Amino acid sequence: MMPMHLSRQLLAPVAALVLALAASAARADAVDTLREFVRDVKSGRAAFTQTVTSPDGAKKKTSSGRFEFSRPDRFRFAYAKPFEQLIVGDGKQVWLHDVDLNQVSVRPMSAALGATPAALLAGKSLDTDFELSNQPSVNGLDWALAQPKQKDGAFQSLRVGFRGKTLAAVEIVDGFGQRSVLQFDGFETNAALPEDTFRFVAPKGAEVLRQP
Repeated sequence: MMPMHLSRQLLAPVAALVLALAASAARADAVDTLREFVRDVKSGRAAFTQTVTSPDGAKKKTSSGRFEFSRPDRFRFAYAKPFEQLIVGDGKQVWLHDVDLNQVSVRPMSAALGATPAALLAGKSLDTDFELSNQPSVNGLDWALAQPKQKDGAFQSLRVGFRGKTLAAVEIVDGFGQRSVLQFDGFETNAALPEDTFRFVAPKGAEVLRQP
């Protein structure tokens, strides 16, 4: 029979291993959570803070505002600070209004969406445009990596972070290595959003630039 003190020495690390495995099994699979988010969450809104970092990490810019979406392909990013800017996807076209310049850019949804953060959050299908994989959990968030299948697109990679089942953050690395992190606060799922939330009318006197 094994001496009692040796039994205890062996049981302690075994128990720790069992607990660690149980915790790992209980932790949400971020890819599954992302798929559930796309399948089950038909609309949502939240406040956001966006931090953009230059490729060399030397420069940072921070902005904030409100984000709303309704599937399929309708979304609204209303930037309030430091400058007002509005991005609206109405299901057919994407409008970008620079308030200070009173200038509006508009292009077809099919050309503007593709493998973008808006497509990831407000689109209809993930697997058409992205390769999905789980990433290590960091700072209490479970991360899923979404790499665009189109290799010559505007984005290198997108990461989506969940706190439990709640969308908490999106990290974007563009084709030039610039990193943008959106952190969401007070995310409300399946919110009742008025139809005109995603309707855009160019302000009087605004210069409208139509892109192919």
